[in-house]
Amino acid sequence: MRFLFIIQGEGRGHLTQAISLAQMVQAAGHEVVEAQVGLAADRPIPAFFAEQFPAPFKPVTTPELVYCPHTNQLLLGPTVKRVLSKLGTFRQSMQQLHEAIETHQPDVVVNFFELLCGLTYAFYRPSVPVISVAHQFMALHPDFPFPPKKRLDKWSFLGLVRLNAIGSSEVLGLSFDQQADVPNRRLRVVPPLLRQELAALKPTQEPFMLAYTTQPGLRSVVRAAHQQQPNQALRYYHAGVGQVEEVVDETLTECKLDGQRFLADMARCSAVATTAGFESVCEAMFLGKPVLMMPQPNHYEQACNALDGQRAGAGLAADTFDLAGLVGYVPEYDRGLQKRFQHWHSRVSGLFLASLYRVANGQKNRQPNPTGRVQTA
Repeated sequence: MRFLFIIQGEGRGHLTQAISLAQMVQAAGHEVVEAQVGLAADRPIPAFFAEQFPAPFKPVTTPELVYCPHTNQLLLGPTVKRVLSKLGTFRQSMQQLHEAIETHQPDVVVNFFELLCGLTYAFYRPSVPVISVAHQFMALHPDFPFPPKKRLDKWSFLGLVRLNAIGSSEVLGLSFDQQADVPNRRLRVVPPLLRQELAALKPTQEPFMLAYTTQPGLRSVVRAAHQQQPNQALRYYHAGVGQVEEVVDETLTECKLDGQRFLADMARCSAVATTAGFESVCEAMFLGKPVLMMPQPNHYEQACNALDGQRAGAGLAADTFDLAGLVGYVPEYDRGLQKRFQHWHSRVSGLFLASLYRVANGQKNRQPNPTGRVQTA
């Protein structure tokens, strides 16, 4: 079978998932013909993706989130305003996606939560079936936890999730643990797509904690938390570090972002403190590390991730970078979670390939009727 990937390129989560799935389908004897990577205008494709993705790829301009440079709060108004100001650009991007689909004619398109993929299927109705993959699709599950008292945020988030899923034959919700499928919403619950390097690591318990934040402005928050726990050794990865390592004091070292070194440190640390990105929390669960999950301010999706991770036993959801709380939680962490999570993750290849086969074979059993619509043969 031949696949075309369309990937939301903000952060590293969806990109890492795409690398993992590409390696999986190639190992099964199939081909990824191309990836279209959604990025803000003039933003380069991340180096780790360019080095590891085993197929050709092209950037496509997509909407970007706007954050306050001082507080790192997600700014919904400016985000919407910026999107509206570039509607012409995004229409060209949808044309680019449609042309890629029609040119390559893959058996299946795989959408890694790129909004313009859903909109392309809404407006252009490509003939190739699409599967959508993301943790965000777990929001369609009746047992998914939402933050209380934020009804408008909830319905806005659900609207975004549904727009991404337009046209999808199946929607694959990456989950921290096994849960029931929801057939009437086309939702199948599947394990997370994680980097292959994780399986080769041998976790230890060394007396330091690991920290990671996606937005450089959160550096002041982490440093303030460190000042309140000065005896707790901390290795902190963020985008604002120029050197491989910068020693701040006897117990705080700031580290340049590097995927391999970050995973190696995660395998060695006693616990992880991070913003509530799905990927990092899953990696910590695989390695048996308790996690403090602090969503970025006003980032509703990460607030959902934190509650869902706490439900699954990954660690603590918190509104602040509460190192003291994490120190107190470590002795209470359920060490049996690592084995349960690894067992769940061991099913990833079988469940994903089964979905891809189902959708591809379903399309082969369809044929166009005289009106140009698709009907079951």
